[in-house]
Amino acid sequence: MGETMEEGDVKTQQFQLNKYALSCSMVISLISIIFGYDTGVMSGAMIFIEDDLEINDIQVSVLAGILNLCALVGSLIAGRVSDYIGRRYTIVLAASIFLIGSVLMGYGPTYAILLMGRCIAGIGVGFALMIAPVYTAEISPPSSRGFLTSLPDIAISFGILLGYVSNYFFAKLDLRLGWRLMLGVAAIPSLGLAFGIRYMPESPRWLAMQGRLGEAKKVLFKISNSEEDAESRFRDIKTVAGVDENCDEDVVKLPKAAQGKSVWKELLLAPSPSVRRILLAAIGLHFFDHATGIEAVVLYSPRIFKKAGVVNKNKLLLATVGVGLTKTLFIFVATFLLDKVGRRMLLLVGTIGMVVALLVLGSALTVAEHSKEKLMWALVLSICAVYTFVAFFSMGMGPIAWVYLSEIFPLRVRALGVGIGVGVNRVMNAAVSMSFISIYKAITIGGAFFMFAGFGVLSLVFIYFFLPETKGKSLEEIEMLFGKTERERSIEATTHEPRSNPHK
Repeated sequence: MGETMEEGDVKTQQFQLNKYALSCSMVISLISIIFGYDTGVMSGAMIFIEDDLEINDIQVSVLAGILNLCALVGSLIAGRVSDYIGRRYTIVLAASIFLIGSVLMGYGPTYAILLMGRCIAGIGVGFALMIAPVYTAEISPPSSRGFLTSLPDIAISFGILLGYVSNYFFAKLDLRLGWRLMLGVAAIPSLGLAFGIRYMPESPRWLAMQGRLGEAKKVLFKISNSEEDAESRFRDIKTVAGVDENCDEDVVKLPKAAQGKSVWKELLLAPSPSVRRILLAAIGLHFFDHATGIEAVVLYSPRIFKKAGVVNKNKLLLATVGVGLTKTLFIFVATFLLDKVGRRMLLLVGTIGMVVALLVLGSALTVAEHSKEKLMWALVLSICAVYTFVAFFSMGMGPIAWVYLSEIFPLRVRALGVGIGVGVNRVMNAAVSMSFISIYKAITIGGAFFMFAGFGVLSLVFIYFFLPETKGKSLEEIEMLFGKTERERSIEATTHEPRSNPHK
């Protein structure tokens, strides 16, 4: 009953956006801007930190990767914290932790204090990366969930762009002051989030899991496209929470004994076939998200352009601004196509484009590195390949990895499941950012990008066989989708599309 109504409503409301849900998603995106800014600004700041603090390549690699290792800890803690205190207060906690880390990084009199600040900021990043997609997915109507859950990734890309621009302008200041301002201004969005959070509701799905059905229903009526949509979502949520769908009480008591143990058991120790497939999809997708090399390009783009032939610091930083502009521009393309073309098709097309760009980049850098003179064509081709790679990543793997992660886990294990996915993402991010310098010194910089292209080919195989399309499905329907075989999904797709609206 709920399934039919919701799928029918998706057809009629395909281009509608609930303004309140959109506003909440935009506020939560502030926390993603903070993370993006830190990623982008560090790529340029490291050039000046090396000169000011006189650190070596190993210390640079540790500084680049420590944030992601600490983010792993933050993401694993955040899942359980958000189940206990709610999604809303977890957002406040994430912003507060990052604020402390940013202040320490901006102060940074020594390498040790700078590293400590980056580690604290990393814990905040782990909280942010877990809670932003979860909260956004849980308040989004199915018809616009792809658009709304991609907003945090747009914010990350915008933050990266701001970081690159900050590098370019603050680089003109005194050496000791410039990089500290680059890192310290990341505290500003945290303060903005502190004001915006007052107007955001708690997740209706979390409220339902606490037995607060009356509050959950009120929130659903604010964030849904219609009363029928709200009622349908409310019935589905009650069913998942273990409450009779005809229950009209505002507050009910739900069994909480051994809740934590049952979540771990259901997700990791004795998962159902559908949950096992969901966990595999989340881990695999976030493994390939970074195994294909995006962190090497974003964090070390000045070094890549230097290897290609750009030596002037201002020109290096200006070239990295182009990376940020490309990432921000093309992620908007994905945002408007997610709920029309679908997740699976964008993933496949985007990954194919990434592989081709990586092969071209590896070839151009190999030629440039072995040439005794500067080759302008190799330089131009390298820059174009970097921008092309970033463009296809931003249309596919970049935003969709987070959208997919936020929507595939069942409600009862969603926070923990997303935390695990974020943990894998951060481990891979740290692995690439901390090992890239050593890898390209061992197998050449061109060889490093050929390696990333190989992972890209493997990711295509994984996407094709393990990731079904989730476009237009309610969060409560997706678990059933993963329970079906590839053949069953193909038959259903050809049989039921296009599906007529039963309310017409």
